[in-house]
Order: sequence, then C-alpha cells, then structure tokens
Amino acid sequence: MLTKIITEGTTNIEVPIPDENSSFPPSSAAVFYNPAMKTNRDMAVAAIACFSKNEPDYTYLDALSASGIRGLRIANEVGLNTTMSDWEGNSVELIKRNIELNDLTNCTALKRNANVVMYDGSYDITDLDPFGTPAPFLDAACYSTKRLLCVTATDTAPLCGAHKKAGIRNYAAVPLKTEYYPEMGVRILMGAVARTLAKYDKSMTPLLSYASAHYVRLFVSVKKGIVKADKCLENMGFVSHCFNCGSRSWKHGLAVHIEEKCPVCDHKTTLAGPLWLGRLHDREFCELVLDEIEKREFKIIDKLIFSCRDELEIPMHYDVHKVCKMLGITAMSTVDLIFALKEKGFQASRTHFSGISFKTDAGMEDIKRVARELVNHD
Repeated sequence: MLTKIITEGTTNIEVPIPDENSSFPPSSAAVFYNPAMKTNRDMAVAAIACFSKNEPDYTYLDALSASGIRGLRIANEVGLNTTMSDWEGNSVELIKRNIELNDLTNCTALKRNANVVMYDGSYDITDLDPFGTPAPFLDAACYSTKRLLCVTATDTAPLCGAHKKAGIRNYAAVPLKTEYYPEMGVRILMGAVARTLAKYDKSMTPLLSYASAHYVRLFVSVKKGIVKADKCLENMGFVSHCFNCGSRSWKHGLAVHIEEKCPVCDHKTTLAGPLWLGRLHDREFCELVLDEIEKREFKIIDKLIFSCRDELEIPMHYDVHKVCKMLGITAMSTVDLIFALKEKGFQASRTHFSGISFKTDAGMEDIKRVARELVNHD
C-alpha cells in the first residue's frame, strides 16, 4: 500500500495513495480515506470543541476509524482522550503510525468490531461515520453514549424515499420521496436515533443537524432518565403529503389518525414516518460553533451554520421552483417570495437544504396566492 503524508486542519496524517488506473471508489481501498469529507470533519472538530469546552476529561470514540483522520483530529485539535477502532488490520496499523506521527499520548487504537467496542464500554462522545448506513451500529452507539452522539449517514436514497423498502428495513420508518427529500432524510434518521435511545431510557436534544451533498449529519446531546426519554418521544410523529396540490401536514404521536383525503383538493394523501417533528438545531449552540469556526478559520462551513441557525423550527420546507411549476409561472427569487410572505404576516425563512428552499407557517394555498400576486405585481 503506497501512502503519502498530508495535513488536514493542524493534524498530519499518512493516507493511502489511490490507484489512478482504478475505477473503484475510495471505499474499496485497503484503508478508506475520503478527502471530500474534510468539511464534515471540520464541522466535527468545531462542534465537539464547543460541546466539550471546559471538560478536558471527556472521552471520545471514533467507532469506525478507517484511516483514523477523524479521531486523530479530535485528539490533536480538541485534546480529548480518544479511542479509535477498526476491524481492518491495515487501518489499525496506519492509525498507530499516525498517532506517533503527531506525538499524541491521548489516543488508543483498537482492532475490534465497532459494536463490541461500544457494548463493552461507555464514552462521553460517540461518533459514527460509516460508509453507508449507520443502522447496524445505532443500538450499540445509543447504549454506549453518555453525553453526545454524532452520526453520519451516506445512504441518502433509503433515508429520503428513493429506495423506500431499504429505508423501511434500515430505520423502521416509511420515507417519502418529495421535493423536501433532504429534510425527510434528516428527520427519518433523527427519529430512528430518538427511538433507539429511548430503549435505553435516554433522551436526545438536537444541537445541529444538516443534509449536505451526499450525506446527513446529526449532533445530539444525550441524557439519561425515563421521564426525559418519554418526553423526547413526544417529538415523534407522521407527515401527510398530497402529491396533487403539494399540501402537507403533520401530527405528533406514534399511533395517530390522519385523514386519507387532502383537506385542500380532496385527493388521497400519503404518509411518511414515524419521524422526528421537533427542532433540528439549537440556536445558541450554532452561535458557539460559528465562533469556533471563525477562530479555527474553517471558512467553508460558516454559511451552512448561519442557515441552520436562522431556519424556522417548522417541519418540511418548500421548493420555490416546485411551487412555480404547479402554478405554471416563471421561477421567482426565493428571497422575493420570502419577503412577500412576511409582508402578508406569515413567518418565513431560507433553509440550508438548498438555495431555492424556504420554510413558512403559511399553507400551500396561501403560498400559491402570494406567489401569484407577486408575479402579477411584477
């Protein structure tokens, strides 16, 4: 295995050199290292640094370490006592070399199955960053985590409804492919995490969650307690979507009654869930992360955090182009439509999900009416 030494953040790391003649993805290499996920790791460093501030004794587990870059950066740049585990012998040997390369004394590298590591011990912070779905590791991670659970999922097709049956198998929830599919993925994953934590009498509070490119990422604060776990589950529910007029509604609960006919156009509606209907971010935590990003000069990701911070806490965003297409009008500016909705007395905001998405407490018919008026006025 040919390798080279690179620097990510302030951490040096020896990584495999990909075969230029190979058409296989990075995941097929002997040791997996994905440079495209650097911003994901930057976010982890900033968020975990904020969460563990003034708590230097917190323990951190990088449960599926591969090259070890995530755990190495947390150990080196945040200073936490870090455990890195991987089942692949080449990965563990490379991690050990990288620990020496950075002169780290707060790291341990284990050649063990990730689930065994998590069931055998408990960690203040657990980070799941698998290639694909985190579903096979969620139970062990929820059992093991004491304070903060970080989860990445790259199986966006099952989460967002494109591969519906796989979504049902992996997350015990029915996803739905709609124009707000990225948020569907975040809320399906978050719901699965909340229900799994509840099995171990634990609750969660979302600090930061987002969909970016080909993955979904969650940071949730974890607390122990039966009452807290029961209260947390009150954020679960179902979404009802009408594919005819675009109207959507939601109802909290794990056993709910929702009308089969759309109240707007009388067409049959389709259900998604159970999924998380609560907030996706904590505004104060986002502010702390923004400060940390500025301090560390992680400039690329500040726009994402600004958008997360300023989003309305309302389930399921709208797509401006979808609205305009249904009306048969030329696509308009997202900013202009948001401003027009606010002028009519509605709440409205942009979202991080896409440049043409927005959230509002207005219903679909009100959105269409405001959009028509905006076009006619122009």
